[in-house]
Amino acid sequence: MAQHRRLLTDRDFEEALERQFRIRVFQDDHIVDTGGVIVRFDEQTVVIQSSVSDVAYHSRTGCEFFELRKR
Repeated sequence: MAQHRRLLTDRDFEEALERQFRIRVFQDDHIVDTGGVIVRFDEQTVVIQSSVSDVAYHSRTGCEFFELRKR
């Protein structure tokens, strides 16, 4: 079973970026992205890459981000 932790602060995003945690993204209470890793972020956007050719840009204010860790 996976453990979820919500990413809120720059420090949370930086840790997820450094440790390459898998990320799950929700928008309007729906999963819009899962299993990718953060490759870049700023105050407005989080960039998540799931594979070599699959890169997604998500609004930091319009989405909720959770790291997925295995227990």
